[in-house]
Amino acid sequence: MTLQPPPQLSLSADEARRIALRAQGLLGAPDRRAGTRGVLRSLGAVQLDTISVLARSHELIAYARLGAVGREAVERAYWTDNHAFEYWSHAACILPIEEWPHFAFRRRARRARGHRWHVLADADKSTAAVLDKLKAEGPLTSTQLGGAKNGGPWWDWSETKIAVEWLLDTGEVVVTERRGWKRVYDLAERAVPPGLLHDDLDDAECIRRLVAQAGAAMGVATRADLADYHRLKGEQVSAVISDTGLVPVEVEGWSKPAWADPAALASEPRGRHRTTLLSPFDSLVWDRPRTERIFGFTHRLEAYTPKPKRVHGYYAMPLLAGGRLVGRIDPGREGRTLVARQVTLDGPKAVQAAADALAEAAGWVGCDEVRVDAVLPQTLREPLAAAVQATHDRR
Repeated sequence: MTLQPPPQLSLSADEARRIALRAQGLLGAPDRRAGTRGVLRSLGAVQLDTISVLARSHELIAYARLGAVGREAVERAYWTDNHAFEYWSHAACILPIEEWPHFAFRRRARRARGHRWHVLADADKSTAAVLDKLKAEGPLTSTQLGGAKNGGPWWDWSETKIAVEWLLDTGEVVVTERRGWKRVYDLAERAVPPGLLHDDLDDAECIRRLVAQAGAAMGVATRADLADYHRLKGEQVSAVISDTGLVPVEVEGWSKPAWADPAALASEPRGRHRTTLLSPFDSLVWDRPRTERIFGFTHRLEAYTPKPKRVHGYYAMPLLAGGRLVGRIDPGREGRTLVARQVTLDGPKAVQAAADALAEAAGWVGCDEVRVDAVLPQTLREPLAAAVQATHDRR
């Protein structure tokens, strides 16, 4: 008798959306006891970015899930007690320190390449000088190490900067925090707990762990989704997917096969939806094709688009409400006033959600007032302004 494979589980598009939201910590009661560190462990990676409008992106990630937790508390939670490190994941990301061994495959690949896009004139001398200074003086920025640039454009790095970034790539040096947005470097042997300081895991085991972690953080995902989360290759995902514990599923409307985290399937995703503004670099929306597939929402960062060509604004933040993406708000600050420079809403039902999100964000960043400038469609400007004022008065 030939054994037939069990029938594949099918999910509706709505079930997949709610599973994704819960996996990302945006559906259900937030774990305030675990706080920012719990958010980091759950997501597995929190992307960093230089732009700061309301706040830096890594602060916005915790805020979106936990509410108005103090910004200094967020920074301390990420960086104190050797809890996290910065390395290359989806992009430059804050990562839980326990994931250090699982990025050995990437460190080995960097070493095998032999250099960054910048080439050191005297690699041995430059790297030795950096290591000696860190050993003698403790954690330092590139400026404290001797200077980051040669005086030209931002990419005109000094020999010291090239050396310390090479040591970061290959694992001899770790970024242990950002100070005034500058990376702070330390010796890996000092910053990484002894039990984690190794590159013993082979590439397959590293990738298996990262694929499983990405699957848990997304709840349900295609191969492309799983690869994008930590910037792996599709073939790397395919090679390990059967050993990750992820379960094959079909999702209504998805043209590609998908896999789900068994824990995400164990219970129906229920609970309160967050109403909040999302960083464009939030892991719920950082993968644009996935965002379009799950939410029917097309989003592009326009910060580097010439102003006349922008559609939604410099730093348009998706508006999450009721488990859906219902608009965009491009914020700014003028003194103690939070300015909604440009707002785009899906319809009248999104007006109160936008007012609530703006009021909460204003309080979080220390603004006393909220002003609404342009709104699309224009017919919603007056209703939004009135809702913002009413919400402010209630608070």
